[in-house]
Amino acid sequence: MSTAAPGAASDEAPTLRDTIRSRGYLKLLLLSVLIGAPIALACFFFVSAQHALQHAIWEDLPHAVGYDEPPWWWSLPALLLAGLLLAPIVTRLPGRGGHQPVHGLGGPPLGPDALPGVVLAALATLPLGVVLGPEAPLMALGSGLALLAVRSAKRAEDPKAALVLGTTGSTTAISTILGGPLVAAVMVVEAAGLAGPQLVLLLLPCLLASGVGALVFTGFGKWTGLSIGALQLPDVPPNVGPDAGDFLWGVPVAVLIGVVVTYAHRIGYVSLRWTERHTALRTVVCAVAVGVCIAVYALVSGRSPAEAALSGQVTLGVLAADPHGWSVGALVALVVCKGLAWGVSLGSLRGGPIFPSVLLGAAIGVACAGLPGLGVTPGLALGMATASAVVTRLPVTSSVLAVLLMGKDAANQMPLIAVCAVVGFITAQLLEKQQR
Repeated sequence: MSTAAPGAASDEAPTLRDTIRSRGYLKLLLLSVLIGAPIALACFFFVSAQHALQHAIWEDLPHAVGYDEPPWWWSLPALLLAGLLLAPIVTRLPGRGGHQPVHGLGGPPLGPDALPGVVLAALATLPLGVVLGPEAPLMALGSGLALLAVRSAKRAEDPKAALVLGTTGSTTAISTILGGPLVAAVMVVEAAGLAGPQLVLLLLPCLLASGVGALVFTGFGKWTGLSIGALQLPDVPPNVGPDAGDFLWGVPVAVLIGVVVTYAHRIGYVSLRWTERHTALRTVVCAVAVGVCIAVYALVSGRSPAEAALSGQVTLGVLAADPHGWSVGALVALVVCKGLAWGVSLGSLRGGPIFPSVLLGAAIGVACAGLPGLGVTPGLALGMATASAVVTRLPVTSSVLAVLLMGKDAANQMPLIAVCAVVGFITAQLLEKQQR
């Protein structure tokens, strides 16, 4: 409570209550409600188009030419085409196709002018097998549409309102594939840091817009909503809960995951620096290198190249449903080949960094489940949480995401998830300090 004299009130900064009650902020909340559903609907069509193209390229087309599954060489022409399509986008279109994923999901919201390049880069390359997720393009789509609404409402002269609405649009978009508004809201809180009242002012429109937008998918009344291919796992192997063995092995496994994912991520900085010159040609070369990594995985493991390609959502579901169907050798090959492909993609191609890393962590956790005392389900849970924390540097968000992915078994794994997310985060921070 302020102790200043009444006459000095006008010189003070407005309180949280004053700001929330102000006419401008109330208009901002109303606009957040109005843009929530349209942005969620646009994200639905975006993700649906991506999934349809992915299904056509990796399932329908191989069947049409006489293969039960994609042959080992399938990724080579697919990634060559991805590089050829992406090269003119990153060199000629506004926004260069979106943020470079090696820098994470951060950066200022992209404006409406960058939207065509972002959408084209994502839909033209992600379905072809680029080892990145759709989360970054979705966030760019959400922020661009929100800022377009600001421009249409002739409020672009207010930079603070534009920044809040850009973040609101990104939050609404990312919530569509992260299991709803909860994970997205936690991400905003954790990414903003200790911002005090300013955090509340930012969080309210984000939570409001993502909550309204979620109705597009959950349904309302008699309307059942639209089905979207969000990151979901089938029933995981039952587990009664972590014991001493899970923690004794889980912590060093989390350190291992932190080391592997951190060094794979550093490959992205190498490819980023390499593609700064002769960008078009070297983008194609990097895309082909990704295709080679995927083909090597198929040759070494004897499994489908689709498991090492793409964002890893489908493969993560297959791994969770039948972890015992994978040999340790196949899991190691997946980590090595997909890790290399992911690292190259981070610095040269376009997409999101989170989903492939989640699969890498899950694969390492399941591969280590043969250790005495470490169960398959705890290995899967700690792997997803740890890898996500390493990449995003948001351990709370990563823990919430892993809990939602684990479904009904989440309550049993929460302690292990929380501990290993923190261990992975600290490991990544220590390795980063050593690099400096």
